[in-house]
Amino acid sequence: MARLIYAINCSLDGYINDANGDFDWSEPDPELHDFFAGLERSTGTHLYGRRLHETMAVWHDFYADPAIPPLMRRFAEAWIDTDTIVYSRTIAEPGMPRARVLDRFDAAEVAALKDTSERDLSIGGATLAARALEAGLVDEIVLAVVPVIVGGGTRALPAGLRLDLELVEHRAFPRGAVLLRYLVRRDGEG
Repeated sequence: MARLIYAINCSLDGYINDANGDFDWSEPDPELHDFFAGLERSTGTHLYGRRLHETMAVWHDFYADPAIPPLMRRFAEAWIDTDTIVYSRTIAEPGMPRARVLDRFDAAEVAALKDTSERDLSIGGATLAARALEAGLVDEIVLAVVPVIVGGGTRALPAGLRLDLELVEHRAFPRGAVLLRYLVRRDGEG
């Protein structure tokens, strides 16, 4: 059975973007970028909302560019080798190979996908991830906390959610980001 992993950069005050929707403050340093490339290599399927899909589609272009730096090439190669499901009611076609669009998130379908997948799944986009977290589908949460306070925007984690977590990794990166990797404890665990 595959794991469903929610991995995201966030500000110290818990936002993935600021009140204007900007997230340029969250660009990872090379070591953190390599961590995410490694996580990407273990992923078989992305579950994205439309906005994140449109943001991440740039990796398709980067992959085709022979001049991209090796650091970005490693991530692009892993990203291009992954299937993507885009949850959207506003687009019909994903605009790239290995991607398909579904018009709604169905927790039972995602649970079945976890049961049958050989490689882990990732979920991205805070709104979509909130639905999976609330449905009890997320197995691991990876937060790269960036040393900035933005004061508002889109929350990385939904309000009102209660989960018990087990810290399995933490480390600091040169530009001050701190990686926190947690397993979600299910009822009766630990």
